[in-house]
Amino acid sequence: MRRLVVHQLRYELLKFWRDPQAVFFTVALPVVFLVIFAAIFGNQTIDDRSGLKVSTYYVPGIIALGVMAASFVALAIGLVEQRERGVIKRLRATPLPASAYIASRAAIAFVLTALIAVILTLIGRVLYGVTIPTDRAPGVLLTLAVGTTAFCCLGFAVSGVIGSANAAPAVTNGIMLPLQMLSGIFFPVSQIPDAVLTVAKVFPATTWRPGCWRASTRTGRRAGSTPSRSPCSPPGARSGPSSRCGPSAGSRRRGSHPRSLRAAEPMWHGHRQST
Repeated sequence: MRRLVVHQLRYELLKFWRDPQAVFFTVALPVVFLVIFAAIFGNQTIDDRSGLKVSTYYVPGIIALGVMAASFVALAIGLVEQRERGVIKRLRATPLPASAYIASRAAIAFVLTALIAVILTLIGRVLYGVTIPTDRAPGVLLTLAVGTTAFCCLGFAVSGVIGSANAAPAVTNGIMLPLQMLSGIFFPVSQIPDAVLTVAKVFPATTWRPGCWRASTRTGRRAGSTPSRSPCSPPGARSGPSSRCGPSAGSRRRGSHPRSLRAAEPMWHGHRQST
């Protein structure tokens, strides 16, 4: 069984690397996003006390974006294309068990997740000076594994309801792009209205992405800890009118919505600030 999984995984990886478009949109596109965001917003410090910079905020978020692209979008599109070409039907006539095929497809997502995380971490370290918290490596690996597993399951489920290969990119990206925006990858969840955040917290991306940020940054809080910060303050921000966190606590609507999502990350509003 294990040999069959390894053999099928090798075949799927060779097929993936021979498709330049798949490689670009799965592996290279997160790198492009990171470079673009760093170029637009700069790499200024957004929290003087902790030294949090824009790149430090975006690297974990773009890694989360890459995990979603590899384990949900690419997986679902690949399954639909193979089903439409009759590849899956022909595989059923071979000695390859269905479980081995499913395991090999999921293993590809894990390989791509690891590759994307390593590439983005190295780029963040070399180009933008992002600190690599090696003491949190177990937490990072566990967070990535949980996210990859969850989005693989969603990819397998969604592939069964997509009618054709032509519709697969539109359906998967139509599902994933709103979830990425609501999860705080492109901007902090403090910018999301309370009513929208209440709906967004139902989806896995909204709760998993802050966990990825906390696990991979020294300024993030450990998963499961009780935040001691105000939801309207970045990590270590100064209190009072001179704080750089944007609107004061009184300027936002107060409600019973989950504060842990907002307290898990800096309330950076994307404005350029002087260091």
